[in-house]
Amino acid sequence: MRTLTAATTLAVLFSSVALAAGPAFADSSKTLPVRATGDIVVDGVHQRVFVSDPLNGKIVVTDYAGTVVKQLTANLSGVSGLELSADSGTLYAAVRDLDAIAVFDTATGTETTRYAVGDKPESVALAGGKLWFGYGAAAAGGIGSVDLTSEGHEVTLDQSRDWYAAPLLDATPGSDILVAGALGQSPVTLASYDVSSGTATKLASTSEAGSNLGDLQLTPDGKDVVVASGSPNYQQVFRTSDLNEDGTYDTDSYPNSVAIAPDGTLAAGIDGSYEPDVYVFRPGSGEPVRTYDFPNTGTSSGSDLLADSGLAWSPDGSRLFAVTSNNEGVYALRVLTSPTKAVTTVTVDAPATAARGKKLTVKGKATSKTALPAGTKLTVTRTDLESPQGKALASAVTKADGTFSFTDTPPAGGKVTYKAAFAGDAGHAAGSGSDAVTVSRAKASLTLNNNGKVFAYGKDVKFTAHLGTTYKNRTVEIWSDPYGPDKPNKLVKSGKADAHGNVSVTLDLKRDARLTAKFAGDARYQPATATSTVGAQVSVSSSVGGHYQAKSTWGHTYYFFHKSKDPLITTRMPYYPGRKQKFEFEVYYQGRWYPGDPAYFALGSDGVSKVRINGDHGKDVGWRFRVRSSYINASSGDTVNSTTHGAWKYFTFTK
Repeated sequence: MRTLTAATTLAVLFSSVALAAGPAFADSSKTLPVRATGDIVVDGVHQRVFVSDPLNGKIVVTDYAGTVVKQLTANLSGVSGLELSADSGTLYAAVRDLDAIAVFDTATGTETTRYAVGDKPESVALAGGKLWFGYGAAAAGGIGSVDLTSEGHEVTLDQSRDWYAAPLLDATPGSDILVAGALGQSPVTLASYDVSSGTATKLASTSEAGSNLGDLQLTPDGKDVVVASGSPNYQQVFRTSDLNEDGTYDTDSYPNSVAIAPDGTLAAGIDGSYEPDVYVFRPGSGEPVRTYDFPNTGTSSGSDLLADSGLAWSPDGSRLFAVTSNNEGVYALRVLTSPTKAVTTVTVDAPATAARGKKLTVKGKATSKTALPAGTKLTVTRTDLESPQGKALASAVTKADGTFSFTDTPPAGGKVTYKAAFAGDAGHAAGSGSDAVTVSRAKASLTLNNNGKVFAYGKDVKFTAHLGTTYKNRTVEIWSDPYGPDKPNKLVKSGKADAHGNVSVTLDLKRDARLTAKFAGDARYQPATATSTVGAQVSVSSSVGGHYQAKSTWGHTYYFFHKSKDPLITTRMPYYPGRKQKFEFEVYYQGRWYPGDPAYFALGSDGVSKVRINGDHGKDVGWRFRVRSSYINASSGDTVNSTTHGAWKYFTFTK
């Protein structure tokens, strides 16, 4: 079982003294490379935690953060109970499957010796200058000892044969009282012994210690033993002198662990999926000062479970270590910091909205399981656009019921957060709370020109955003979002408005685009945006091939073809996936142009589309024709440009 430091005997004398406030640490959890756990002890000198794993036959060593620093694996099959010497220099481990007790140097982690003892040792405890161990298989349990003061370290068995199987042992370091409890029995048999003579002389026994023993530990003064059994639903306390009941610690169903700090602070644990797992009681108090409810890291509906005998204190009481597992068999070492301090909850209630420059009132309350005294000061911080890192305000002071209030005149608009924080003290953990209020701001004027205009392909267009009056921020961003999924929205200009309030950028327009001007706002003016949607035409050019001459006639340039030659119309425009050109064909008759049915022809990846006009051109001699290629938004296969018509090309046929 757990061993406290040599200072234990002195700590008992000062158990009423509050623990000194230390530095604040955050609770943490680290995975343990184990398949099961038997016991846990804490070495305060080297700041190491030892956890036995009987299934893997090893002892895992971590630092105070729970990080594994070493694994002791020298043939430890069935290793279970652990005990530390008073100076934390030696670790004793009961190795059940090897009928032995292994002894380790804690500084180096090396095994220094091994004692061959009785059949299947389960637990170890130091008392009266000897190392005591509970041993024995079914129907053969007993208590034995190793004389650590003699040169030969003699082993004595059969100090007590009143046990069905190997009992669980514990003792207060430096005392002559040993307590044993029966594992796996219902009801639990509990016995106390005086070992001052070197032999175990029974003081008392009882069968009133519940059923399914999970853990037991003596108080630092050796006066009482606290028992965690599966039932009843609380940790029982018995006087070691006569094993009469001497109080209870109310927890919940299935108690399975108990750990007592040098000052008498008690941590009581249960095997519960839906209730708090650990309850911390200050010396002499029947109400827990703090509880811990572990999270669920597995796949079940319930939380991770505390292991039997899975709690241990650091000797200075600053940390409580807990071994847990989830339903997938993953074990963890949880490091619970400041466990003796009551949790402090601070709530803050600010108005939902307020006017800038007008006084407002913020209310709140600080609560804890151990009430904070009236007059407790809380630091108050206001965070806003003017003070993004926070500005300290006058402290708030609690009343007798924990309530507090303060007033403030917010100089900045927007989201304003008020935080009230209690720094903590010897008996209370730090706590804080916050609430936000939306403070009014004036509207900012922002415009952007060119909305609705259409420009030629590749035109350099100047866009100007105009920002009206603001407080401090004069920066405007201009974003351009060209049409089409392949072109992302992009910041094209960010700058401060000039003396006229303008920020401009010139863009080479090759697609329709949505331009957005953005003003982020400041402490007195709201954010603002302005948009401008502009069109960009495509460049369309067509050339005529196959003619024998071209001349100006009938008001246009006409291309002349022999009736045996087919005109070839080559059109070029910017390529876009799936893009097609609209091809129109018209004939002139009696003073009017008459259209034929238009057709759409796909562009090649080079942006070229060639259309050959074939047929019996002998019938076309003397007639006048014209053709035109166009890009039609949507109809041409995409919507990234504005509709653009090419120039008409005129031609006729001769004999």
